[in-house]
Amino acid sequence: MKPPYDADASQHRPLQAWQVMMGGICGLVLTIGLARFAYTPLLPALQAQTGLNDAEAGALAAVNYGGYIAGALAAAWVDDVRWRHRFYSAGLWLALLTTVGMAMSSWLPAWALWRFLGGLCGATGMLLGSGLVLGWLMRQGRRPELGIYFIGLGLGIVVSALGALGLSAVWTLWSDQWLAFGVLGLVFLVPAWMWRPPLPAGPVAVAVAAAPAQLSRRWMWTMALSYFAAGWGFVISATFTVAIVEREPALAGQGAFVWALVGLAAMPAVFLWDRVARRLGDIRALMLAFALQTLAIVLPAMSGSLLAALIGAIGYGATFIGIVSLTLAMVGRRAPNNPGKAMARLTLSYGAAQMLAPVVAGAMAQATGGFKGALWLTAAVMLAGMALLATLPDEG
Repeated sequence: MKPPYDADASQHRPLQAWQVMMGGICGLVLTIGLARFAYTPLLPALQAQTGLNDAEAGALAAVNYGGYIAGALAAAWVDDVRWRHRFYSAGLWLALLTTVGMAMSSWLPAWALWRFLGGLCGATGMLLGSGLVLGWLMRQGRRPELGIYFIGLGLGIVVSALGALGLSAVWTLWSDQWLAFGVLGLVFLVPAWMWRPPLPAGPVAVAVAAAPAQLSRRWMWTMALSYFAAGWGFVISATFTVAIVEREPALAGQGAFVWALVGLAAMPAVFLWDRVARRLGDIRALMLAFALQTLAIVLPAMSGSLLAALIGAIGYGATFIGIVSLTLAMVGRRAPNNPGKAMARLTLSYGAAQMLAPVVAGAMAQATGGFKGALWLTAAVMLAGMALLATLPDEG
C-alpha cells in the first residue's frame, strides 16, 4: 500500500547524512542568502540608481522581516511534518521568484511585496528546514546539533557579497544584478531539492523519555526576550553593514568586501560554537556570543577606520551564527517530537525585533545622517539580552 503522502521520488532513496546536510546548506543559501541577504550588498546601487532613501530602505527591510515573522507564525501553527515538508519545498522555488521579482519594477509597493515574500522564504529555510534536519538527526540517533547546517547562513552571505561584486562589474544596472542573482540561485536549487530531509516512514517516534526537561513558561519567556535582543543585533548589521561602510569616505567601494568577511567568519564559527557549548554549557556559550557581538557592533561606531570595519564584520559574522545555532538547537532538543514548531515559537520574538530595528535605525540615520546612534542603541539592547540569559540555569 502506498503511503498517504508521496513526497517525491528522492524520498524513497535512503540519503546519507552528508547529502541531507548539503541539501539543507544549499536551501539556506537560497532562502536566506538570496531571498533575504542579497538586499544588503545590492542596497547601495539600489539607492544610488532609484533614489531610495534611508527611511524607505529601512522600511523595506522591516517588511522583509515582517514576512519572516509571518512565516514563523505559520511554522508554529503547522503540526503535520508532511505539510512542513511541503512548505519548505515551496520556499525553495519562491526564493528564486522573489529575487527575480525585485528586478521587474521600481515601484516601492511592488518591492515591499517581494521583500515580504522573501521573508517568508527565510522562515522556511531557518525554521522548517532546520526543524526537518534536526528531526531527521534525532531519528537517526545522531548528535542533535545544527552547527554544520548553519554553514548555509555564512555561505549565503559570501555568495551574496561576492555575487554582488562580480555582477556589478558586468552589469551596472541594479535590475540586471537582481536578475543575475535569480539565475545564480538555480545552482543551489538542484541539490537543495534533491536532498531535502527525508520524511519519517511512519509516526514520529523519538526517545522522548531521554529528552531534556520540557519547556517551562519562565524559561521560554526569558529565552524569547533575550532572542529579541539577538534579533535586534542581527538585523542592524545584516541590513546596513554595506551602507555603513560605503558612507565612510576612506572605505568607499569596500562594502561588499566587508560583507563577504561576515560570511567567511560565520562558516567556520559554527563548529567552534558547538564545541564551546559542550565545554561551557549552552547558556554560558550564548552569553559569551552576546558579549563578543556587542563589541563587534560598537567598533564601527567608535571608529571609521578600515580596521574597525573589518574586525567588526568578522566579530559579527563569528557570533550571530553561534547565537542562532545554539538557541534553535537548544529549544529543538527540548521539544523532540516537533522541534521546528518550538523553534518557530521562539523565533517570533526574533522576528519582531527584525521588524522594529530597521525602521528605528533607518529613521535615526535619516535624521542624523549616520548610523552611529543606531549602533550604540543596538549594543545596549544586546547587553540587556545578555543580562536576561544570566538569570537562567545553565545546561550542557
